[in-house]
Amino acid sequence: MNEDRPSTGSAQRSWRDRISQALLAEPKDREQLLGLLRDAQRRALFDADALAMIEGVLQVSEMQARDIMIPRSQMEVLNRDSSLEQMLPAIVDTGHSRFPVIGESRDEVLGILLAKDLLRYFVAGNEEAFNIREVLRPAVFIPESKRLNVLLKEFRANRNHIAIVVDEYGGVAGMVTIEDVLEQIVGEIEDEHDLDEDYYIRKHSATHFTVKALTPIEDFNEYFEAGFSDEEFDTIGGLLVHEFGHLPKRGETVTIDRYLFKVLRADNRRVHMLHLSVLPAPVTAPATGTVS
Repeated sequence: MNEDRPSTGSAQRSWRDRISQALLAEPKDREQLLGLLRDAQRRALFDADALAMIEGVLQVSEMQARDIMIPRSQMEVLNRDSSLEQMLPAIVDTGHSRFPVIGESRDEVLGILLAKDLLRYFVAGNEEAFNIREVLRPAVFIPESKRLNVLLKEFRANRNHIAIVVDEYGGVAGMVTIEDVLEQIVGEIEDEHDLDEDYYIRKHSATHFTVKALTPIEDFNEYFEAGFSDEEFDTIGGLLVHEFGHLPKRGETVTIDRYLFKVLRADNRRVHMLHLSVLPAPVTAPATGTVS
């Protein structure tokens, strides 16, 4: 008998020890951490919604204000020279509670107007005494590179709900609200003022968009003048899952024609939100011919 040969019991214990060490090892990077979390969700330690929020928290720490800001061209603003009667229709139509107030241009943001601050003028029947400068709140300005997790912390600490995003030259690039940041964690926050056609596709610039995965392919084609077939799939999300060949995770990308899609929100059941980058059209070489 070979005394140096380990017993069967020792070999089994060694195998179990190696497996236990592998399972208890700390994740080396973010992907390993996400893998552990997704495995825990598959084993029903918490539900899919909880996993989506945890993934959202991790993603927010890597995102910047420029990634989610409402571009300046789409900002709902009020002019400092407008009367109360002129402002009221815009306030009622949009349903927003806070508005940047501008001067000569959108680069001159003078402050933030809270719709509730106007109530006392109507209650007192004193509309003629309205002076917008008396009710303006200070505007908070942040750079495009501001991290969303830092911004959320500042929103909470300062009890502020809106920030004006400025570019490297000091011009207004857009704005971010606390709701925009929270939506990256908990998903779309819909209220009675949201309209279906407004949140299928949100334009951030000429080449960058946020697209809801439930966007009908027909609507996508019409908006971007694309030519995706809708014979097999009804939505952009369905088309992308087919292109990936699996249910994609947050952060995965795929390019179809001139369209680069990045998954912003997804769970183990479906894709929710996408970031779209429209790539430059390929340069076509000029036709060659004989010059006479």
